[in-house]
Amino acid sequence: MEVPAGLTGRKEPAAAALPSMSQPIPVQITVVNAQDLKTLKSNVLVTLVRVEYNGAVLGDSSKTDVLPDGTAEYDFSTSFECSPDGPNCLDVLVQKPLLLTVLEVRPKEKKKPEKITPLGQAVVDLLPLLQGVRSLKVFAPLYAVPASPSVSLHPEATAGLEVTVSTKELLLSATQFSSGNLLSITLEAAYSVPEAFTPDAQQNYMACLQIPAAGEKELPLLFKNGILKADGEKEPLPRPKNWPFGPILAPAALNIPDSFIVGGPYEDEDGELTKSEDKEFRLQAESTKRIVWDTEMRCFLDAAAVAVLQTRIAECRYWPVELCRMSVASGGKGKASKLDKRDEDKQIAFHGVAYVNMMHLLCPGVKQIRGAFRVFNYQDSEVFEKTKIQYSIFRDRRSQLSLAKEGVGTSPATKTAPSMAHKEEKDSSAMVVEDYHKRVTSVAVAILREYHELFGKQLPDQGVMDHETMEEQKRQLNYELNTSGKYFAFKEQLKYSVVKIVREKYLKTTAFETKEQLQAFLSELYVYLVDHMHIALNKLLSGEDVSPAPPPNTTRKQLLLFAREAEANKDLKLASLFYTQRIARDQRDIQSWLDYGAFCLLYEDATKALECFQQALCLDPQHIQSLLLCGIVAVKLQRYEEAEIFFEDACCLEPSSIIAWTLSGLFYEMQNSYIQAERNFREAKKLLRAQLEEERRILAAAEGEGKKPSSPSTDPEKIPDGSADKPPEVMKDVTSKEEATAVQEAPEAPAPQPPPCTIFMKTVEFLMKVNAVRFVHKALAHELLSLQGGPTCAYYLALAWTYMLQEDFPRCEKCLCEAVGIDPLNPNVWAQKGHLCYLQKDFDNAKECYERVISFVEDAVDMHFVYLRLGSIYLEEKEYGRAKHIYLLACDNSASCLTWLGVGIACYRLEEMLEAEDALSEANALNNTNAEVWGYLALICLQGGRQLEAEQCYKYTVKLGLQNDALLREIRAAQHRFGFGDPSL
Repeated sequence: MEVPAGLTGRKEPAAAALPSMSQPIPVQITVVNAQDLKTLKSNVLVTLVRVEYNGAVLGDSSKTDVLPDGTAEYDFSTSFECSPDGPNCLDVLVQKPLLLTVLEVRPKEKKKPEKITPLGQAVVDLLPLLQGVRSLKVFAPLYAVPASPSVSLHPEATAGLEVTVSTKELLLSATQFSSGNLLSITLEAAYSVPEAFTPDAQQNYMACLQIPAAGEKELPLLFKNGILKADGEKEPLPRPKNWPFGPILAPAALNIPDSFIVGGPYEDEDGELTKSEDKEFRLQAESTKRIVWDTEMRCFLDAAAVAVLQTRIAECRYWPVELCRMSVASGGKGKASKLDKRDEDKQIAFHGVAYVNMMHLLCPGVKQIRGAFRVFNYQDSEVFEKTKIQYSIFRDRRSQLSLAKEGVGTSPATKTAPSMAHKEEKDSSAMVVEDYHKRVTSVAVAILREYHELFGKQLPDQGVMDHETMEEQKRQLNYELNTSGKYFAFKEQLKYSVVKIVREKYLKTTAFETKEQLQAFLSELYVYLVDHMHIALNKLLSGEDVSPAPPPNTTRKQLLLFAREAEANKDLKLASLFYTQRIARDQRDIQSWLDYGAFCLLYEDATKALECFQQALCLDPQHIQSLLLCGIVAVKLQRYEEAEIFFEDACCLEPSSIIAWTLSGLFYEMQNSYIQAERNFREAKKLLRAQLEEERRILAAAEGEGKKPSSPSTDPEKIPDGSADKPPEVMKDVTSKEEATAVQEAPEAPAPQPPPCTIFMKTVEFLMKVNAVRFVHKALAHELLSLQGGPTCAYYLALAWTYMLQEDFPRCEKCLCEAVGIDPLNPNVWAQKGHLCYLQKDFDNAKECYERVISFVEDAVDMHFVYLRLGSIYLEEKEYGRAKHIYLLACDNSASCLTWLGVGIACYRLEEMLEAEDALSEANALNNTNAEVWGYLALICLQGGRQLEAEQCYKYTVKLGLQNDALLREIRAAQHRFGFGDPSL
């Protein structure tokens, strides 16, 4: 089985879908002429041409004389319509060619009518119409139709048809085509089949698999009519692939032009049975009884379908391909016979499944997999365990395969009880209705906001609005929505969810045959949608009488800061929410996927981390950082073969990457491949030496010109994604130490020198940013062995970081004590020590450490968390002036909801109400889901006598689930103190 594809070849899997054609697009076909017809049959005189597509006859040309040179001029035109909901959709165009039949017309003989017999057939591939071509001109070879033995056919016919195919507009734009991908699957043969398989006309040998298609559909690819061949010579190589439709009059026309099965050595395949001991078995099996298809099926995957396929492969690498021998029912003309229960049980005489490992298609540069895969008996539990698929295509979703032509009835399994597939479809319809409710609610809130902007808010004490005023406001609102284009925007928001309801709830994907059917369906759909609109609106209006808060206007950079704040506070659920919100802002931002993956690697699960890193790799298959991270997680999941591929690809794509060679060496060392590991370490050290020599040369040149050069690099290696990695907290420059020494007027003490730059510390910098703790330990072990003067401050800081993540506080403290002894003026050492004391609830020592950090001229790397934690300590100790100062420094450094909340609390305690409200408003603008912010706003409103606003703020406080019991008690006490008797407060 061969699966050519390029799942990693696209760098922009945008959310583009196949074009939503408002009107069907006609595909115009013109058969211009036929040439060399006499090579098919020497005495042919009159012919006509018949054009067929997708099983339907599009028309016949007029009868045309054949000229002496074998030419016949037809100039016959016909057409069919391409539409997403019609029988000739884009999925059909990809895999089905145009069929042209030249018919010989014999003159009437006495009382006999004229006789029309097929002479030759040709096919035209329509795939170029999806590749940016609007007009296609081809010379299609005509293949002879076998006739009776009395008619002699020339064996080397050169006849052909000149055909043009055109459309008035592109079926796919260049952007749509480039953002998608073309998937082709070739099924060659099934070998070593059971002895019970016989070449019986009542048996159909079929295989099927299902893949994502355009518009959230699932496209079943069905390989029918496998030919059972007896013992004999194996299939020749190379041999042509066949079109995926049934037998035609000219068998040679089934061959796809310029498309061949070429084979290759067994050991080079991607499937199973590739070992030397399997070779004899395969040679024997391929020359005995077998089922042959040699058929290629293609489908175009839009960007959304590509993303779904990538996700599914990442989640579960195996793709099930079902194989069955199905009994064909015998019956009357055009109808399947009525079957009794015993016959139904024999419908699927054999049901097997092969598990195709598709993971290789996610690897950079891989566009094809080919191999042999074992066939197992189909067992539901085993299929679900390996593929997470809960249904059988042949058994549970037979209606999708259009098997009526095969005379196949419904099996008892589908009649007696609903299958898992039915349950899945039910769950799917429940989800689309829920999505419709959410869309209706969103639009209703947006319209209400527009109303408030036009007319202001109607307060309860203003009385009931009269009917005329209400109608006038309604007219003005409608005018504003229509003229501004917002009405159209709201309608577009609802359209997608309505389409999903039509597909999932009503299972309607084809065109209506009559206008009456269409009108009846629209009436039913309208009633259904209106009913559920009322349900959604009632849910919205029956809740608390609080208008929803507008969404916060935050950037991806701010969301990353919020996520790391939540991590520091051990609120992992909130941190995960901020990471996913960041991805939702721009799903093509690689760094967002990498940051979320690093979070999942540390706090959630490695499988989810791998999904994130693979998604980043899909966005850019040559992104070195993503490749390395995929390798790191593959090691954690014990997928060592995959890990090796990722590390080797990184080294090949960026041979100058010190980090890639070092990580690859660490991996080989874990696999006990010490020679390969040492080779990679040697390459990394050679690159580092060259880098340092270049920096010294630049430094010397700058000094010669009298310029003040920057110090030689201990910066981390630049990862080739267009940006350099920032220095982590453990490798901060030593400028702070020199300046601190100068401030303390101690010239006799020599300025400390920068620690030696090694390949392992460079790699540690990278690994710490992605939470790869195991690899950090491996790299630090090498660093310890490579240093001649003993461990450095940076070494102990990195080791302390790993122990802090593991909450091994005694070891962390020991490392930090060593670091302080080596470099007592390093702000990063004291920041880490402050964090350790803070986590141990030793707030006195934490405060002392943090105060020492902010006294240094040079900042620590993580000053944001130093400010936050020192400010919280000051608030607890009621040093509100100091708390306000520290939180304002934090706002200047990197503002967040928590920094402004700290300012607001400090100002409130200092009775600076205006400043407090301003600060809390800033906090609310950055994150309007923080219950504590709303709680302090309620207190301020109560202090100012603004009861209605206080009630509103308090309702948000309760709705968001405030956990601060002391603040809740304070709000209730303030309500009592200021004499507001509303029981809600």
